[in-house]
Formats: sequence, structure tokens, C-alpha cells
Amino acid sequence: MDTEAQPTERDRSSHPAGPEDTSEAPGQEERSRSSLAPRLVGGLPGGWITATLLSVLLLLFVLSTFVARPFQIPSGSMEPSLRDGDRVLVLKLAYRFGAGPQRGDVVVFDGTGYFGDTDYIKRVVGVGGDRVVCCDREGRIRVNGRSVDESGFLFPGESASTVPFDVVVPEGRLFVLGDHRGDSSDSRDRLGSPGGGMVPVSAVIGRADWIVSPFDRTTRLHRPDAYARVPAPGTNAAHLGEGAHG
Repeated sequence: MDTEAQPTERDRSSHPAGPEDTSEAPGQEERSRSSLAPRLVGGLPGGWITATLLSVLLLLFVLSTFVARPFQIPSGSMEPSLRDGDRVLVLKLAYRFGAGPQRGDVVVFDGTGYFGDTDYIKRVVGVGGDRVVCCDREGRIRVNGRSVDESGFLFPGESASTVPFDVVVPEGRLFVLGDHRGDSSDSRDRLGSPGGGMVPVSAVIGRADWIVSPFDRTTRLHRPDAYARVPAPGTNAAHLGEGAHG
């Protein structure tokens, strides 16, 4: 029942206004409503904004801790794929559900105890069990006996490596190189050190999937097709290492 519709005009006229009469003069109701509005408008947004900001900060914390986080490229060691100052989005969940890093992936890892006390970004060239050799007669890296054409991402004018090597990557480790081989401190520089320059898979923070800034360079980072033809470790080609040290 609409309670405001109960009193009739007769009811109102038959009872003179008195102390208990709560009717308001014209305009008074509007003033009452307008005086209430600042309390509603001024009271709610403050708490609402605070709660919203806290929720956003909590969401960002969860995302950066467990899902993805931005990483700024600190040098030119990954040129031309990544430039100094580029910001990439690192997917931290990429290797959390079974699949490990694959050849050709660009990964960010914690170098503490292996490279240095900071995070690094490099390209995975060899995974556990792989034999990685440099170089064949055409100056290319061979992985498990298969030469890898790195021309699609190697720095223009550079060879695959000026440092010869022939290594077998231990299980649970990665052999990593920068795309700008002449300006990259990577697995080649630590071949004789403890761990042989191999990065533990457990030290990998995530896979770099996107360049997110500058905006004119926004693009997805794809795994090069050159590694798709590399045979599995343990094959005859992997053990022969034909064409090594050309």
C-alpha cells in the first residue's frame, strides 16, 4: 500500500497545523533534500575510492607475483629483437603447468650465483640433454647435430659466436645466449665456471611474450621456426656433432 497516498485533502484541512504537524512549507523539502545530498556525496566516495584503490593494488600485486610482470630491457644484448629501454611483459605462468622452457624462447631469469645478482633476459639455445656446438663450416650453431639458421633474429653482420664451444646441457639446465652476440654476457662466458654457464630451470622467472612499450614497438614475441627442426637429444646426429669448429 502506498502510505503517502492515505491522507486526503479533507484530512489535512480538518486538522490545523500544530506541533505534531510534520508537513513542510513549499521549498523546505527541497532544501532538506539538498542538505542531505552533500552528506551522501561527500561521505561515500572517500571510502569507495579508498576501497577501489586497495582492490586495484591487491590485484596488481597478485598479477605481478603469480601471473605476469613488466621487465625493462637494461642493455643492447638482445638486439635487434629487443632494444635497450624496451619494456616486455613476462608471463610467469608459462612454465608452471608441466611444460618447461623450449629452444628459441626468450626468458627472464634470476642470475644470482650463476651470472650476477640481478635478473637477465636471454634466448634459450639448448635445453636439458642437448648438445650445443659452435660452429659449423658456415658459422652456425648446431644443436643435436642440426645447424640452426639464426638470421631471423641474430644481430646483423654478426656470427653465431666468436667463441667456440661444444657442450652437453645437463638435465634441469638451460644454455642461453643473447641475440647481439658481440654485446652479450651469456653462457659462453662461463663455460669454465661452476655450473658451466648453464642456467637452472628453477631460476627462470618467466617467458617474455610481448613488447608493451614504446607503443610503436608493441608486438608479440614468437618462438623462431629455426628451432622447430632440431632433433631430440640422444639421436645419432646429436652425438656425431658433424661440422664442429669450422
